[in-house]
Amino acid sequence: MTDAYQESSLKPRLVVRDVDEALAFYGHALGATLLERFTDQSGRVVHAAMKVGDSTFTMTQEVVGWGLTAPETTTGASVLLHFTVPNPDEMAKAMVSLGGEVLIEIEDRHYGKREGRVRDPFGHSWILSKTIEVLTDDQIQDRLNN
Repeated sequence: MTDAYQESSLKPRLVVRDVDEALAFYGHALGATLLERFTDQSGRVVHAAMKVGDSTFTMTQEVVGWGLTAPETTTGASVLLHFTVPNPDEMAKAMVSLGGEVLIEIEDRHYGKREGRVRDPFGHSWILSKTIEVLTDDQIQDRLNN
């Protein structure tokens, strides 16, 4: 890795139809806190950022003419957000109580995780995960082969 990448960071940016509704949902369901929110002259939310744990993610409002489409418009998520949490069952329960939908039940997986998938009300899919068993790559591959 070159030094040019040492200061790099990667933040997911979600495109949603209603940013303020999404901010409220993520605040309640994930315990995320608002870092910043900016609008253009027309009132469209062009950027909002939230923090959850030591991670941040950003959002922008859907503008189809600019090629910014929410999952509802494109009929499905093209990105999965992998969220490691202390209790995936409780996080899924919170998300569902606020309008999310379980896509894959939270269960113990043979690759050492307790995880499942929930789609939020804005169409984004979240893998909610917790490590329950530390396995080597070979152990995981062996379990996947059997």
